[in-house]
This record gives sequence, C-alpha cells and structure tokens, in this order.
Amino acid sequence: MSQDFDCAVLIGRFQPFHLGHAALLTEALRAAPQVVVVLGSAHRARDAKNPFSWQERAAMISATLSETDAARVRFAPVRDHYDDGRWTAAVRHAVDGDTPPRRVALIGHAKDASSYYLQRFPGWTLLPLPAQGELDATSLRQIYFGVDDEVAADALLATLLPRAVAGYLKGWRALPAFAPLRIEHAALIENRKRWGSGPFVTLDAVVEIASHVLLVERKHAPGQGLWALPGGFLDGRERLLQGAIRELREETGLALLDSTLEAALRGVAVFDHPDRSLRGRTITHAHHFAITMDRLPEVAGSDDAAAARWAPIGELATMEDRFFEDHFHILDHFLDLTR
Repeated sequence: MSQDFDCAVLIGRFQPFHLGHAALLTEALRAAPQVVVVLGSAHRARDAKNPFSWQERAAMISATLSETDAARVRFAPVRDHYDDGRWTAAVRHAVDGDTPPRRVALIGHAKDASSYYLQRFPGWTLLPLPAQGELDATSLRQIYFGVDDEVAADALLATLLPRAVAGYLKGWRALPAFAPLRIEHAALIENRKRWGSGPFVTLDAVVEIASHVLLVERKHAPGQGLWALPGGFLDGRERLLQGAIRELREETGLALLDSTLEAALRGVAVFDHPDRSLRGRTITHAHHFAITMDRLPEVAGSDDAAAARWAPIGELATMEDRFFEDHFHILDHFLDLTR
C-alpha cells in the first residue's frame, strides 16, 4: 500500500458496478489507506438509466470486498445538481468529512466528454488509468433489461461483472421495480427510433401560489407515475412563453388568463445538461410564475398528465426520489429546497 496519499477518491454512478469499476477501486485501495467512493445520481427516482438506489450500489460494491478492504472504504452519496459548481462543492464536502485529508488521489479513466469532471478538483492528484476492455454500463443495462432470455442474459453478465454483483442483479430481478423499468427501457428505445435523440426544445412551468407549487403525475413512460412540472415540447411557431402557458393549460386545466400569468412571471432559466433527460439531448426553458392569490385554483390532469395537484413547498424536499428526471432540481433552482 502506498503512503503517498491520505485518501483516494473514486467517483461514478456504477449503474451497475462492473469489472472495469472494480479495477479502478483496486487501484484506489493501492493508492491510499482510506478510499471514498462517491456515488453519483443519488436521492433520485429510479429510471432506466439509474435503476439502483445509492444504498443498493453501496451494497453491491461492498459485496465484492474483503472484510479488511471494506473497512477502508466509505461511501458518499451525491446529488447530480446539474450545476457543475454545486456538484463539485458537494463532492469536496463529502470527501472532506470532519477532517479534510491533505493528500488526495483522484482515480479515474477519461472515457469521453462526460469525464470532464476529473479536471474539476485542483489540489487533488489525478491518477488516470487506461480503459479496462470494452466495458460500458449502458450496454450492461441493455443486456439486463433488454434481453428476454434471462438465462442467456445472466450468463453474459457473469463474464462482465464481479461474481457478487452478478448474483445481486439476479436476485434484484425479483423485486417490484424490475418490471416497470424493463417497460421503460423498451419505451425509450422505441422513442429514439421514432424521434431520434435530439436536440429537442421543451418548456416547463413552475407555478407558485400560496406556498404551493403545481405538479403533474406522468401518465406514460418514461417516468410513468412520477411527479413532474407541467410542460412539453415547443411547437414550430411558438414563442417560449406561449408554449409554456399552452402546455400548462393542456396538462392541468389551470384557468388563468394569459395576462395574469405573464404579469406573474418572475424568471426563466435554461436547463441544458447533456444527461438531464433519458429521451436524448433535451434543452428546457423553465418559467417561474409567482401568483398572488389566497385560494388555490382548481386543477385536473389531462393530456399527458394522469393527475395534477398543488404540493406544499415545505414537502417538496421529502419527495425528491419521486420526481421525474431533473424536475426536483429545477424546483430547487427557483425555490432553494436543498441549500
């Protein structure tokens, strides 16, 4: 074991943890006496790209370690945030703990443009590793959710995953979450065949009245049954504000005049993270309307919404793992839910 570093850091989503990840973790354990595994995309709803909770991913990884090595590894769940500055600060805070380590090694492999995060930690020493074969978590999820022959899928996964993780996934298939995620996986493939992978322009509406915000329950995959902001795709000849108001009415039946909504507009923010949507590159323009009224207007789900409801702002933080894609973070941007 090297004494050059006090701590080694490994950052990833590990959806799922495969043999390439295991090689990186082995290097981290060689580099320092203590290892922090940062589990990204934490605290969010399950979806076809992020099927496993951070606790389940921690359990998978722990199952691959000896008792001695497991005692040297600490898991740190971190939200996506979709804001590079906030995300970097959250990772540093998670690694530092009560006593910030002085000498930190960052273990990583620059596989593509998504690996730019490795350059965001000045003061940490990057220890880059070469690619570990052709392993890719996206392909592994395609096998797990997309291959109908479970015996064949398990046999293939057994060659690409640590034995403990392969066994874990075989058992996880029996959990209630597996079937809807498999349906969502198939729906996303069909969606991309029909519409391509973008870029798409969408609108979302954050409507705030009397310390409540208006939410809709998604009727269809992806995200069926999850809470979301009213919104949708921009029509060909619409202005952004017109599109946001149209989608708001179509999904909730909110009976307020255009002039009332226009006067209540408090801000517009663009959310353009390349990974914010499972449907492909989707750039959304979120409109924040703060309306002064004593009574909450009647709403009802329609169009692509199974239901509509007014949610108390004070309860939104407890609903984080029930929101579609990055909609919790859009609310957080306007309403400061996590700061």
